[in-house]
Amino acid sequence: MAYRTRINYTAQQKSEMWDRWQRGESLNAIGRAFDRPSSSIFGQLAPTGGIRPAPRKRSHLALSLSDREEISRGIVASQSLRQMATSLNPAPSTISREIQRNDGYHCYRATAAGQAAWVRAKRPKPCKLACHPVLTRRVAIKLKHH
Repeated sequence: MAYRTRINYTAQQKSEMWDRWQRGESLNAIGRAFDRPSSSIFGQLAPTGGIRPAPRKRSHLALSLSDREEISRGIVASQSLRQMATSLNPAPSTISREIQRNDGYHCYRATAAGQAAWVRAKRPKPCKLACHPVLTRRVAIKLKHH
């Protein structure tokens, strides 16, 4: 059985798709413009119910790339977490978690950490009960027992 290759649209192509959809063009017309089947276009528009998603942006509370660069420099300079925290302003625990979730002290890279944070921040996420069947069963049992 031959499998179709996945079509990866660029951000510019997705933007044009949404523009055409908002102007009222049909899925078939949009598909013809991209030389793709309408089912491919549907797969891009359907997850948000046909409503253009808001552009993604980083929270002002999240660490910036320059903060991550400072953490990387602090690691190279053998600074303690508290020394890094006083220069950056977040709590030492924030810096500790940042380092641990991005390969630890010996492998931390600021750009890779920033990219990984961007990917991890993607929404919507599946709920915890959907991902952990054991937890789901325990919650159901406890709900039965009130």
